[in-house]
Amino acid sequence: MHTLTIEYPPEVLWALQQEPKEFEDDARLLLAVKLYEIGRLSTGLAARLAGVPRSAFIFLLGRYGLSPFGLSPDELENDLANARRASHPQ
Repeated sequence: MHTLTIEYPPEVLWALQQEPKEFEDDARLLLAVKLYEIGRLSTGLAARLAGVPRSAFIFLLGRYGLSPFGLSPDELENDLANARRASHPQ
């Protein structure tokens, strides 16, 4: 597993009225949602990045107005191919 460190000023926590852990969890989720939204990650990989079960991630997508199903059959096939690749790393 790799680690990404992002520095942020304490004013961010104040502005959002969040504790560090809550902000960091939200940031992970938002990164995963965005990467899913732009087609870079499947729901399964995005869920792993967000640190939540895939079923929970699919549910959370609705909070951001996104569907867990691609807009076209090609997108669904791509999601399936990504999931298959992720389950059989080389």
